[in-house]
Amino acid sequence: MLSLAITQGKETSNPSLTLGWKDNILSVYHPSIPGGKIDTWYLEAYCRPGSTARAWEKTVIGHRTEMVSINKESNELKLRCYLNDGVIVDHLIKTKKTGVIFNLIAKNPTGKISEAHWAQPCIRVGEFTGKGTKSTDDKYAYIKSCFVFQDKNDIPDFLPTKNWKLKARYIPGQVWCPIGVNRNDVNPRPLHPAIPYKNIIGCISEDKEWLLASVWDPSQELFQGVIRCIHNDFRIGGLKPGEQKKIRGKMYLMKNDMKAFLDVYDRDFPTSKKVIKTQ
Repeated sequence: MLSLAITQGKETSNPSLTLGWKDNILSVYHPSIPGGKIDTWYLEAYCRPGSTARAWEKTVIGHRTEMVSINKESNELKLRCYLNDGVIVDHLIKTKKTGVIFNLIAKNPTGKISEAHWAQPCIRVGEFTGKGTKSTDDKYAYIKSCFVFQDKNDIPDFLPTKNWKLKARYIPGQVWCPIGVNRNDVNPRPLHPAIPYKNIIGCISEDKEWLLASVWDPSQELFQGVIRCIHNDFRIGGLKPGEQKKIRGKMYLMKNDMKAFLDVYDRDFPTSKKVIKTQ
C-alpha cells in the first residue's frame, strides 16, 4: 500500500482541507464551504455485473471497512475493505491543493474468481448546494445545481438534461454509462441514452463560490441518486484468483471557475481525451 504511486503529480497539500472517517462516512472538511464539510458514504456497496435489470439485493456483495490509519494532520487516511467473497481493497486517501485524491489496490487472494465489478462512493451534496433537509423538503431540488458533460463540448450540462429518462426497475434517479461499460452492468435506475463526454459529475455550491466534482479511472457509471447525492462509481471489472488492480480517483473542491477546473482535470487524467476521441 505504501509503495503505490500518486499519479496525479506533485500537487501540494491544502492545509484548509482535512479528512475524517467514522461509521462508513468519509468527511472532507473545509471552513469556507457551505455546511463546512462534504460527507460521502464510503462505500455504499460493492456490486456484481448484470445489475441494470436485477433486484438490488442480488447485486450487492457484502463488505466491511476499517480505518487502518490517519496522520496527525488529518490529510492522509488509509482504509481497508474486506468483501464477503474474500477480496481486499486498500484505499490511500490524501488531500491536495485542488481536492482529495484516492489510490486503491483491489486484490483477490482467494482461489476463486470474484464478481466484484464496481463500487459506490455516495457523495452527499444537499447542504453544499443549499438544498439539504434543513432548507427544503424537496429531495430533488438539489439536482438543478448538479452537472455532467453530456454534450460534446466543455460546457457543463445541468440537470435535468435533455432526453431525461423516467422509467426503470427503480425510480427516480439518472444513470450515465461511459463508453466501454456494458449497459447491463449499471445501477437499476433510469438509464440515460447519452454516453457522457467527460468522466465527470459535479455540482455548484449554494453561494456559487465553489465547485465540487467526482472523477474515477476507470469509471463504471455516473449517477444522480435519491438521497441528495451524486455518484461517480468506480470500476473493478472482476478479479481472477491472485489478481490485483489499481484504481484512482479524485474529488475536486475548487473555486467555481469551470475552465480552471477542466485544466486541472485534463492534467490529472490526460488519457480522458483519448477516450473521448473513440466515441
